[in-house]
Amino acid sequence: MADTASENVMPDASARPEPKATGYSWYVLSVLVVVYILNFIDRQIISILAVDIKADLGLSDGDMGFLGGAAFAVFYALFGIPLGRLADNWSRVKLLSIGLTLWSAMTAASGFAYNQLTLTLARMGVGVGEATASPTAYSLISDYFPKRQKATALAIYSSGLYLGGGVSLFIGAMIVGAWNKSYPAGGPMGLVGWQAAFLAVGIPGLLLALWVASLREPVRGAMDGTPTHGSPTPFREFGKDLSMIVPPLTLWGAWKRGPTALAINVGVAAALAAFAWWMIELTHNLPQWSAVALGYYAVFSWASALRARDPATFRLIWGTPAFICTTLGYGLVSLAAYALAFWSPPYAELVLKLPKAELAFWLGANGAIAGFVGVIAGGHVADYLRSRNPAGRILMIIFGVVAPIVPIWIGYTTESGFLFYTMNFLAGLFGAAALGAAAATTQDLVLPRMRGTATAAFFLGTTLVGLSFGPYMVGQISDLAGTVVDGKPVGDLRTGILSLIGVAPIALGLLIYAYRAVPEAEATIEERARA
Repeated sequence: MADTASENVMPDASARPEPKATGYSWYVLSVLVVVYILNFIDRQIISILAVDIKADLGLSDGDMGFLGGAAFAVFYALFGIPLGRLADNWSRVKLLSIGLTLWSAMTAASGFAYNQLTLTLARMGVGVGEATASPTAYSLISDYFPKRQKATALAIYSSGLYLGGGVSLFIGAMIVGAWNKSYPAGGPMGLVGWQAAFLAVGIPGLLLALWVASLREPVRGAMDGTPTHGSPTPFREFGKDLSMIVPPLTLWGAWKRGPTALAINVGVAAALAAFAWWMIELTHNLPQWSAVALGYYAVFSWASALRARDPATFRLIWGTPAFICTTLGYGLVSLAAYALAFWSPPYAELVLKLPKAELAFWLGANGAIAGFVGVIAGGHVADYLRSRNPAGRILMIIFGVVAPIVPIWIGYTTESGFLFYTMNFLAGLFGAAALGAAAATTQDLVLPRMRGTATAAFFLGTTLVGLSFGPYMVGQISDLAGTVVDGKPVGDLRTGILSLIGVAPIALGLLIYAYRAVPEAEATIEERARA
């Protein structure tokens, strides 16, 4: 991939009229939306099952935050990096169908979990499989839609996030209720309701994978007038990338770059291990901080290897402050969004004492409608702002930071179920408006051959920052602020969720910088890639 000459850029590309999206483009997008809906059903169904899992397995809020966050997120993020690179070099359609098969099988395997360890391993497998989804989908969409429609198309794709997350609550509550009613002492093989729910949503994905495999692979970069070709040896490149990110192979990769690189790599590993040990001592949560330290060390190792092997891609991603600030700024938006998506059902059930069936319906419908409307409207507005201002899309991300603050405060301090549902709807609507803008901005800051890798880097922000810490932060603060009732610890979810407001100033500062830096960064892409 480092050989930019292999891009075979057409010399008269700039003189060509911009291609148009075809009917088949929209068909492909509709299939990808279905895939993303299932993606988030499999990812988020653990939220509505959290109270039952916590009781059956004897877990704390911090433990559940880990299972809903870092157990999935770290492996999703890490494998998203080499799989994103593979998406740049190999058939994206084949890669997506294989990934869908894997994460569906691991979701079904979650139904056989009997303790925290087995459920953690299954969640890790779901993360690895789902790591294929967005790098392949973003890259396919970029090659099926012209730049002027890209944010809209990506926003439509991203609507699957909210539709899947919302449907997962309804499906999970329905299956748990029906199963436990039919089998109050446990069903076949001793399975209880939450285990049956995992099986029910995992198995259909195996059939959907066959549908995905029937899609046509588009010409990479043709929509931009710059047809490109991937590596002739994609799996050799994938193996190299994998060896650069999976410890302890990362030490071998660093040694091959020289003694200085090895020393730096070992030093970073030692520093992260010391930090993890300190946090484990403070929080008594070994899985969370071990996973986070592993994740950040692996990302550092991969970025160091990328800098040596493909300096152009490194410069346009890791070496571009506009890209980093946009990614981290939106990552903090996603931190709050993931935390609310995971904890709002347990909050409604435990704090407001709302029935599971009722809260699943209203929160599921709220999440689906608010997310769908927000992400589609936000994508349209972001495209409009981009047409008037090169950094206009950043304004939409800033809106996603600021606008949810008041609804979160009101919704999680009221005792009224109606007001809680209403404010939860508004918070989801406003936060969702930022996603299309953030995704399109990062795609526009790299060359076509780098889009899969750029997507993986973008999702590092939404996973290693947002998903790894959002659910866990709320759960850990809930445990710390909680009390003991009848000899058992009871968390304070209200305090945990309200703590999310504290990340807004950090996100705002990052995005203000990105607003100033994006125009120049986009205007100098080719120049900086050749530097």
